[in-house]
Amino acid sequence: MEVTSVATQGGYGSSNWVTSYLLMFSDSGRNWKQYRQEDSIWGFSGNANADSVVYYRLQPSIKARFLRFIPLEWNPKGRIGMRIEVFGCAYRSEVVDLDGKSSLLYRFDPKSPSSTKDTISLKFKSMQSDGTLLHRTGPHGGHFALELRGGKLSLLISSGEAKLLPSHPLVTLTLGSLLDDQHWHSVAIQRLGEQVNLTVDERRHHFHTQGEFNFLDLAYEISFGGIPAPAKSVSFPHKNFHGCLENLYYNGVDIINLAKQQSPQIITTVSLNE
Repeated sequence: MEVTSVATQGGYGSSNWVTSYLLMFSDSGRNWKQYRQEDSIWGFSGNANADSVVYYRLQPSIKARFLRFIPLEWNPKGRIGMRIEVFGCAYRSEVVDLDGKSSLLYRFDPKSPSSTKDTISLKFKSMQSDGTLLHRTGPHGGHFALELRGGKLSLLISSGEAKLLPSHPLVTLTLGSLLDDQHWHSVAIQRLGEQVNLTVDERRHHFHTQGEFNFLDLAYEISFGGIPAPAKSVSFPHKNFHGCLENLYYNGVDIINLAKQQSPQIITTVSLNE
């Protein structure tokens, strides 16, 4: 579920209440992550008596199956006592498991006009520090790729062969760290001509590419989780992604849902969670 708020009280009719605590969350019940707000670990102030309600709205919200409240301090004249209420809503999730060998290939309509705009959003949970999350290539060596490298996320944009476009043939942007911690991380990419936004876990980086990147000559297909065999002669080292992708959208198209429906636009051998 998506948890948007939490509230606490002390033990009913007692001297037992917690004055500060940490909040942990997990989707498996095994790997736990501490709640962070604005890039810093945030401890919650608790109660000053047994009956008053202390309420917190979580910004950002938490998407998890399990929560853990860890008391740090409590009433010195009593013991640990907590009544807890959690507020939230159902969370829609489409998940695909990738084993480091498989990938999803999405082929879109070749009759559609070539666009200078791309919008991609997804969440990933990685088992390894390196892996290709998405890749799109073109006939003249151009490519648009997102890779995990050493636990950091790298966006690579190549306009093509250096002989054809000698100046600035490759743009690389790196963001985030320790993203191979087996927790979910969110990613959004927005490209509009020369303007590119990359957002990783609420941290956004905007950059302006050179003129030759305004129109990328790319094929009418994009792969997720790896690079299909015919395209493996790419000019940069790569490794297939081992982990999970969730709620994967490309220009408004729900890729995982298309795969579950066995759409002819999707070529895949991966395991799909119902």
